[in-house]
Parts: sequence; C-alpha cells; structure tokens
Amino acid sequence: MNYELLCNKVISIVRLTGNFIRKEAMQFDLNKIEYKGLNDMVSYVDKTAEQKLVQNLEKLIPDAGFLTEEKTINREGKTYKWIIDPLDGTTNFIHGIPTYAISVALYEDGIPVVGVVYELNRAEMFYAYKGGKAYLNKKGIKVSDNPDLKSSLLATGFPYYEFDKQAQYVQLLTEMMQKSHGVRRIGAAAVDLVYVACGRFDAFFEYNLQQWDFAAGCYIIQQAGGEIFDFSGGSAYFDKREIVATNGKLSNEMLTAIKKYF
Repeated sequence: MNYELLCNKVISIVRLTGNFIRKEAMQFDLNKIEYKGLNDMVSYVDKTAEQKLVQNLEKLIPDAGFLTEEKTINREGKTYKWIIDPLDGTTNFIHGIPTYAISVALYEDGIPVVGVVYELNRAEMFYAYKGGKAYLNKKGIKVSDNPDLKSSLLATGFPYYEFDKQAQYVQLLTEMMQKSHGVRRIGAAAVDLVYVACGRFDAFFEYNLQQWDFAAGCYIIQQAGGEIFDFSGGSAYFDKREIVATNGKLSNEMLTAIKKYF
C-alpha cells in the first residue's frame, strides 16, 4: 500500500466535499435542522456530505469497512476501516460560526494509517500518513515546545448531553484556567486536535467524544510528535471516548490535574 498516494486521493475527495459544504453555508436554511438527540443537531448538509465521502472513498478500497456519524453506511471490513465525520462542528455551521471541519481516518488492522482534517473556513488541510510526518497544506508541522502549563494555551469541549460528570468537569476547568494562559472552546474537536498538532494549542482534553470526532486528529497529533491518553493515562481513549492530547511535555501535569476529578 502506497500510503502517501492514498492520502493524496483522500485529500482530493475531502476537498471536493468541502466545496459542497462551503457553498451550502452561504445559503443555509435554519428551518432544515433536525435533532438526533438532546442538543444534537444535523442537517441535509451533514448527510449529503457524508454520502459524497462514502461514495468516493469506497472506490479507493472497495472492501473497506465504514464507521460514519450519520450512518450512511456502517460495516466491518476485514483489514481496512474508514472513520468519518462529514461535518465536525455542526452547531457552529448551523449558527454561522466559522469553525468546522471534515474528518476522515483510515485504520488498517485497528491501527491508523491515514488521517485528514479539513478546516473549511481557512481552507486548512491537515493530514498524516504511515511512513510520513504531519502536514498542513503541504508544509510539515509539529507540536509546540512549551514546557509547562503556565506557559501554555489549552483547548477543551463542553458536554452537551450526559451531564453526570459536569460538576467534576467544572472543577477541572477552574484549575486549568488558573494554571495556564487560558482555555479555549472552539466547538469542533477535530479542529482542536489539529491545532495541537501544529502548535497553536499545547494540549486538549474532553470526554463524551465519539470516535469519528477524534480518529483522524489523534493520528495527526501522534505523527506531529504529540501524545494521546485517556483520562487515566492509558491507551484506551478510543473505547473510553475521553482524550488528553498534549505536546508531550505537558502530559504529566495534565494527567495529574485530571486524575483529581476523573
């Protein structure tokens, strides 16, 4: 498998789908919103974008499995699986807030080999592939060198359902606000993660994520020299759906703080 060539083909597919989303953003009708659950919105844009992605990705590896947010197709594959979020940051998109992205990852025997995140508003294509590094618009990227929390800018997400851990989260957030340059909440986990990968953020933490939110972003961070953990410091983040992503230098401080509350 030529992973670089495959990644370039994925980038072309993602860019094409991004053109559709960008066009729809200019004429989006709020009356076309649907609700999948509490505060969990979706539109025809998400669904159509996912259909376009699946249709074209199937041509690259016909027998690959799929895990998709809008359930256009969900099936197991023997070796390969695509994990897709056609529009991460749907709430931002619906309200006209300019931060949202397409996220596509390819796993081979359970291991990530390609990750692509396309932030549409700044036309920033983040990607990584097996045997390569991490890139932004064809330029290599790496995580920051900030050595400690007090010199760092952090990112997180707020829970919009399953509020049973909200009190713990607020305590953690309070500590992080006091120990760092600040905490940002952009509203698109895929974007938060790739911003860690290119050094804009120094670390990111969130729980209640879905696998399609972070599959590509986590891989790009790892290829950019960063580290990914679950809240216990282990490697089960994919199953637990909780993420601590750092530049590698903040890992101990971040985990020490998180373990106080989670």
